[in-house]
Amino acid sequence: MAHLAGSVVVGLDNGGTMNNATVLDSGGRFLVGQLLELPSRVREGPEAAIAALAASFEQVLDVTGLGRAEVRAVGLDTPGPASADGVLSSRGGTNFGHTGWAGFNIRVALEDRLGLRVVYTNDANAAALYAHHRRFGAAAVEHSSVAAIVGTGLGGGLVESGRVVSGAAGMAGELGHVQIPMDGLLAAAQPVPSCNCGLAGDAESIASLTGIERNLLPFWLTQFPGHELGAVRPLAKAARLVRGFGAAGDPMALRIFGQQAMALGRTFSTAAMFTDPGTYFVGGGVVEAGPEFSQWFLGQVQAHTTLREEQRRVVEFALVPDLDMAGARGAALAARSAVAGHA
Repeated sequence: MAHLAGSVVVGLDNGGTMNNATVLDSGGRFLVGQLLELPSRVREGPEAAIAALAASFEQVLDVTGLGRAEVRAVGLDTPGPASADGVLSSRGGTNFGHTGWAGFNIRVALEDRLGLRVVYTNDANAAALYAHHRRFGAAAVEHSSVAAIVGTGLGGGLVESGRVVSGAAGMAGELGHVQIPMDGLLAAAQPVPSCNCGLAGDAESIASLTGIERNLLPFWLTQFPGHELGAVRPLAKAARLVRGFGAAGDPMALRIFGQQAMALGRTFSTAAMFTDPGTYFVGGGVVEAGPEFSQWFLGQVQAHTTLREEQRRVVEFALVPDLDMAGARGAALAARSAVAGHA
């Protein structure tokens, strides 16, 4: 199917291991129905990573049969921390592991490489935006939502009237670094968890893979002596296995995920009083362990979210759909919104 010049938007999801790409046409249809991945090469540094993103761009054009002239803009999402304009933190990208990323403007670098406008969104915001538009479709501008994406860290996104709320410095929706009450969440003698950001007792210190490895698993292994995960080394490997144990109903793993769900519920309780969203989305690896476990976890999050009766009557809790493709699709949606009405 032919497209007019400048009528489509490409979405590029840049991750710690792989890039994924999609195309959004002028009718709001995604032209790629599956993962379209290439290695991201981010651990080799910015030069290699920008080349890899350019390769993903060319690949998606080839797969969809589009020419460069048909592309109006490119949406890019990456893990943070980064500014709203795509400048990586002075400490570098969380999952990139190369000193060259410190303070690097990935948006401008890709824009220069492609010769097209690039619109930047962090990965959690992109997933939140896609979840919002997937759920509400043409009525997206009439709704608001908040999303928590549980991965290596805890990402978040706020969507109001169909648009991501980014804030003055691009930090809006950073749910992972909201400090939450620990009373009633921690077990007896359980240490207050710490986060890589330097805070103690924020949501990410519990509700993330890093939180499991650094804080939750070491404690709960002392409460379940002889558990088979206690013999798994390194601890990072054991932490990655906890999800499978949880899906199988393992008591220790369920205690860990119960604490994560409570942490998310308390975080959403804060969001309820600040933004009063209509829908609360949960996504990430924690909800990819099968439908039964996912629904249990979502139910636990909802049970620990404190809402007023007026809110309870109108809000919904839902899982982020198509999570493996949500980043690229959300990045494309953000780019389309940014260029709408501009030449």
